Amino acid sequence: MRGVQSFQGAMFSYISLEDRVSAQHPLRKLRALVDALLASMSAEFEAVYARKGRPSVPPEMLLKALLLQILFSIRSERLLVEAIDYNLLYRWFVGLNIEDKVWDHSTFSANRERLFNEDLARVFFERVKHSAHWARLIGDEHFSVDGTLIEAWASHKSFKRKDSDNKVDDSDQHHDPAPPPGRNPEVDFKGQERSNDTHASSTDADARLYKKAKGDKSRLCHMGSQPDGQPQRLGGGRRDHPRQWHDRAPSGMRATKPV
Repeated sequence: MRGVQSFQGAMFSYISLEDRVSAQHPLRKLRALVDALLASMSAEFEAVYARKGRPSVPPEMLLKALLLQILFSIRSERLLVEAIDYNLLYRWFVGLNIEDKVWDHSTFSANRERLFNEDLARVFFERVKHSAHWARLIGDEHFSVDGTLIEAWASHKSFKRKDSDNKVDDSDQHHDPAPPPGRNPEVDFKGQERSNDTHASSTDADARLYKKAKGDKSRLCHMGSQPDGQPQRLGGGRRDHPRQWHDRAPSGMRATKPV
Protein backbone atom coordinates (compact mmCIF):
# COMPACT_ATOMS: atom_id res chain seq x y z
CA MET A 1 0.00 0.00 0.00
CA ARG A 2 1.35 3.36 -0.99
CA GLY A 3 1.99 5.85 1.81
CA VAL A 4 0.63 9.38 1.67
CA GLN A 5 2.72 12.46 2.44
CA SER A 6 1.52 14.49 5.37
CA PHE A 7 2.72 18.09 5.59
CA GLN A 8 0.94 18.91 8.83
CA GLY A 9 3.55 19.71 11.46
CA ALA A 10 3.37 18.07 14.86
CA MET A 11 2.75 20.39 17.81
CA PHE A 12 4.85 18.35 20.21
CA SER A 13 8.05 16.35 19.80
CA TYR A 14 8.98 13.55 22.19
CA ILE A 15 12.42 12.80 20.69
CA SER A 16 15.38 14.71 22.07
CA LEU A 17 18.40 15.87 20.13
CA GLU A 18 20.48 13.35 22.07
CA ASP A 19 18.45 10.55 20.47
CA ARG A 20 18.80 12.06 17.01
CA VAL A 21 22.61 11.90 17.00
CA SER A 22 24.07 8.47 16.33
CA ALA A 23 26.05 6.89 19.15
CA GLN A 24 28.91 6.24 16.69
CA HIS A 25 29.07 9.79 15.36
CA PRO A 26 32.64 11.18 15.61
CA LEU A 27 31.40 14.49 17.02
CA ARG A 28 30.31 12.74 20.22
CA LYS A 29 33.87 12.12 21.41
CA LEU A 30 34.92 15.59 20.27
CA ARG A 31 32.05 17.25 22.12
CA ALA A 32 32.88 15.42 25.36
CA LEU A 33 36.51 16.51 25.09
CA VAL A 34 35.71 20.13 24.21
CA ASP A 35 33.12 20.41 27.00
CA ALA A 36 35.68 19.21 29.54
CA LEU A 37 38.31 21.65 28.28
CA LEU A 38 35.92 24.62 28.26
CA ALA A 39 34.68 23.73 31.76
CA SER A 40 38.28 23.96 33.00
CA MET A 41 38.50 27.49 31.53
CA SER A 42 35.62 28.86 33.62
CA ALA A 43 37.93 31.18 35.60
CA GLU A 44 39.36 32.64 32.38
CA PHE A 45 35.84 33.32 31.05
CA GLU A 46 34.76 34.95 34.30
CA ALA A 47 37.69 37.36 34.08
CA VAL A 48 36.59 38.82 30.73
CA TYR A 49 32.90 39.32 31.61
CA ALA A 50 31.24 41.86 33.89
CA ARG A 51 29.58 40.66 37.11
CA LYS A 52 26.41 42.71 36.50
CA GLY A 53 24.26 43.28 33.46
CA ARG A 54 22.25 41.31 30.95
CA PRO A 55 23.33 37.66 30.51
CA SER A 56 25.25 37.10 27.31
CA VAL A 57 25.39 34.17 24.96
CA PRO A 58 27.50 31.57 26.81
CA PRO A 59 31.10 31.77 25.57
CA GLU A 60 31.25 27.98 25.41
CA MET A 61 28.52 28.00 22.76
CA LEU A 62 30.29 30.62 20.66
CA LEU A 63 33.60 28.77 20.75
CA LYS A 64 31.99 25.44 19.90
CA ALA A 65 30.16 27.11 17.02
CA LEU A 66 33.46 28.41 15.63
CA LEU A 67 34.89 24.92 15.97
CA LEU A 68 32.04 23.68 13.76
CA GLN A 69 32.89 26.39 11.25
CA ILE A 70 36.45 25.10 11.04
CA LEU A 71 35.52 21.41 10.90
CA PHE A 72 32.87 21.77 8.19
CA SER A 73 34.49 24.64 6.22
CA ILE A 74 31.58 27.07 6.59
CA ARG A 75 32.55 30.21 4.72
CA SER A 76 31.14 32.93 6.97
CA GLU A 77 29.65 33.50 10.40
CA ARG A 78 26.34 34.46 8.81
CA LEU A 79 26.16 31.05 7.09
CA LEU A 80 27.30 29.39 10.32
CA VAL A 81 24.37 30.83 12.28
CA GLU A 82 21.99 29.83 9.48
CA ALA A 83 23.33 26.26 9.52
CA ILE A 84 23.01 25.99 13.31
CA ASP A 85 19.39 27.13 13.02
CA TYR A 86 18.26 24.23 10.79
CA ASN A 87 20.91 21.55 11.41
CA LEU A 88 20.01 19.38 14.41
CA LEU A 89 23.54 18.01 14.66
CA TYR A 90 24.99 21.51 14.98
CA ARG A 91 22.34 22.45 17.55
CA TRP A 92 23.22 19.41 19.63
CA PHE A 93 26.95 20.14 19.43
CA VAL A 94 26.73 23.76 20.61
CA GLY A 95 24.13 22.94 23.30
CA LEU A 96 20.90 24.39 21.90
CA ASN A 97 17.50 22.73 22.18
CA ILE A 98 15.13 22.49 19.24
CA GLU A 99 13.00 25.37 20.56
CA ASP A 100 15.95 27.66 21.36
CA LYS A 101 16.54 30.69 19.16
CA VAL A 102 19.98 31.04 17.61
CA TRP A 103 21.90 34.23 18.32
CA ASP A 104 22.52 36.82 15.63
CA HIS A 105 25.67 36.56 13.53
CA SER A 106 26.83 39.97 14.83
CA THR A 107 27.39 38.33 18.24
CA PHE A 108 30.68 36.96 16.94
CA SER A 109 31.85 40.46 16.00
CA ALA A 110 30.81 41.87 19.38
CA ASN A 111 32.80 39.18 21.22
CA ARG A 112 35.79 39.01 18.92
CA GLU A 113 38.20 41.00 21.08
CA ARG A 114 36.90 39.46 24.29
CA LEU A 115 36.90 35.76 23.40
CA PHE A 116 38.76 35.24 20.15
CA ASN A 117 42.09 36.63 21.29
CA GLU A 118 45.53 35.12 21.51
CA ASP A 119 45.50 34.61 25.29
CA LEU A 120 42.35 32.47 25.45
CA ALA A 121 43.36 30.55 22.32
CA ARG A 122 46.72 29.76 23.89
CA VAL A 123 45.04 28.55 27.09
CA PHE A 124 42.67 26.33 25.11
CA PHE A 125 45.38 24.68 23.06
CA GLU A 126 47.60 24.29 26.12
CA ARG A 127 44.78 22.34 27.76
CA VAL A 128 44.48 20.23 24.60
CA LYS A 129 48.19 19.48 24.74
CA HIS A 130 48.06 18.59 28.44
CA SER A 131 45.12 16.24 27.81
CA ALA A 132 46.99 14.49 25.02
CA HIS A 133 50.09 14.27 27.19
CA TRP A 134 48.07 12.81 30.07
CA ALA A 135 46.60 10.19 27.71
CA ARG A 136 50.14 9.37 26.52
CA LEU A 137 49.33 10.35 22.96
CA ILE A 138 52.40 12.58 22.61
CA GLY A 139 56.01 12.40 23.70
CA ASP A 140 59.22 14.38 23.52
CA GLU A 141 61.49 11.68 22.08
CA HIS A 142 60.86 12.66 18.44
CA PHE A 143 59.46 15.45 16.31
CA SER A 144 57.35 15.59 13.17
CA VAL A 145 57.53 17.83 10.12
CA ASP A 146 54.31 19.19 8.69
CA GLY A 147 54.51 19.32 4.91
CA THR A 148 50.84 20.05 4.37
CA LEU A 149 49.87 22.62 1.77
CA ILE A 150 47.00 24.75 3.04
CA GLU A 151 45.37 26.54 0.14
CA ALA A 152 45.25 30.30 0.65
CA TRP A 153 42.20 32.49 0.12
CA ALA A 154 43.94 34.38 -2.65
CA SER A 155 43.41 34.12 -6.39
CA HIS A 156 46.07 33.93 -9.07
CA LYS A 157 44.96 37.36 -10.21
CA SER A 158 46.41 38.79 -6.99
CA PHE A 159 49.82 37.21 -7.70
CA LYS A 160 51.60 40.25 -9.15
CA ARG A 161 55.20 41.29 -9.77
CA LYS A 162 57.16 42.85 -6.92
CA ASP A 163 58.89 46.20 -7.15
CA SER A 164 62.46 46.95 -6.16
CA ASP A 165 61.50 47.35 -2.47
CA ASN A 166 60.15 43.77 -2.39
CA LYS A 167 56.54 44.99 -2.24
CA VAL A 168 53.69 44.40 -4.58
CA ASP A 169 53.48 47.13 -7.19
CA ASP A 170 50.06 47.39 -8.81
CA SER A 171 51.21 50.15 -11.18
CA ASP A 172 54.04 48.16 -12.76
CA GLN A 173 53.23 48.52 -16.44
CA HIS A 174 56.65 47.42 -17.72
CA HIS A 175 56.36 43.72 -16.89
CA ASP A 176 52.61 43.15 -16.55
CA PRO A 177 50.12 44.50 -19.10
CA ALA A 178 47.44 46.93 -18.00
CA PRO A 179 44.54 45.09 -16.38
CA PRO A 180 41.30 45.02 -18.37
CA PRO A 181 38.42 47.15 -17.07
CA GLY A 182 35.86 45.76 -14.69
CA ARG A 183 35.65 44.67 -11.07
CA ASN A 184 36.67 41.05 -11.72
CA PRO A 185 38.18 40.93 -15.21
CA GLU A 186 39.54 37.90 -17.00
CA VAL A 187 43.35 37.61 -16.89
CA ASP A 188 45.47 35.37 -19.14
CA PHE A 189 48.72 34.13 -17.53
CA LYS A 190 49.74 31.90 -20.43
CA GLY A 191 53.38 32.35 -21.41
CA GLN A 192 54.28 34.39 -18.31
CA GLU A 193 57.02 33.22 -15.96
CA ARG A 194 55.76 33.57 -12.38
CA SER A 195 57.70 32.56 -9.27
CA ASN A 196 57.87 33.42 -5.58
CA ASP A 197 61.12 35.31 -6.17
CA THR A 198 59.57 37.84 -8.53
CA HIS A 199 55.85 37.84 -7.63
CA ALA A 200 53.72 38.12 -4.49
CA SER A 201 50.03 38.15 -3.68
CA SER A 202 48.51 41.58 -3.14
CA THR A 203 45.76 40.16 -0.89
CA ASP A 204 47.72 37.59 1.16
CA ALA A 205 51.38 38.48 1.62
CA ASP A 206 52.17 35.14 3.32
CA ALA A 207 50.84 33.00 0.46
CA ARG A 208 53.40 31.29 -1.77
CA LEU A 209 53.17 29.47 -5.09
CA TYR A 210 53.55 25.70 -4.54
CA LYS A 211 52.75 22.44 -6.23
CA LYS A 212 52.73 18.97 -4.68
CA ALA A 213 54.34 17.05 -7.54
CA LYS A 214 55.71 17.40 -11.03
CA GLY A 215 52.93 17.95 -13.54
CA ASP A 216 50.56 19.22 -10.88
CA LYS A 217 49.19 22.74 -11.14
CA SER A 218 50.63 25.45 -8.91
CA ARG A 219 48.49 26.92 -6.15
CA LEU A 220 48.79 29.81 -3.75
CA CYS A 221 49.25 28.00 -0.44
CA HIS A 222 50.69 28.17 3.04
CA MET A 223 53.38 25.64 3.90
CA GLY A 224 53.62 23.69 7.14
CA SER A 225 56.25 24.31 9.82
CA GLN A 226 59.87 23.25 9.99
CA PRO A 227 61.32 21.50 13.07
CA ASP A 228 62.32 24.88 14.53
CA GLY A 229 58.68 26.00 14.36
CA GLN A 230 59.25 28.64 11.68
CA PRO A 231 57.02 28.66 8.59
CA GLN A 232 58.71 27.64 5.38
CA ARG A 233 59.56 30.34 2.87
CA LEU A 234 60.72 28.57 -0.26
CA GLY A 235 60.81 30.09 -3.73
CA GLY A 236 59.68 28.60 -7.02
CA GLY A 237 57.43 25.98 -5.45
CA ARG A 238 60.39 23.97 -4.13
CA ARG A 239 60.64 22.04 -0.88
CA ASP A 240 63.55 21.11 1.31
CA HIS A 241 64.66 17.51 1.07
CA PRO A 242 63.64 15.35 4.09
CA ARG A 243 67.34 14.62 4.67
CA GLN A 244 67.92 18.33 5.38
CA TRP A 245 65.14 18.25 7.97
CA HIS A 246 66.74 15.19 9.52
CA ASP A 247 70.15 16.88 9.67
CA ARG A 248 68.65 19.94 11.41
CA ALA A 249 66.99 17.82 14.10
CA PRO A 250 68.20 18.50 17.67
CA SER A 251 70.69 16.03 19.02
CA GLY A 252 69.19 12.99 20.68
CA MET A 253 65.84 13.31 18.88
CA ARG A 254 64.49 11.02 16.22
CA ALA A 255 63.06 12.68 13.13
CA THR A 256 59.79 11.45 11.67
CA LYS A 257 59.72 11.43 7.88
CA PRO A 258 56.97 13.52 6.31
CA VAL A 259 54.21 11.67 4.54
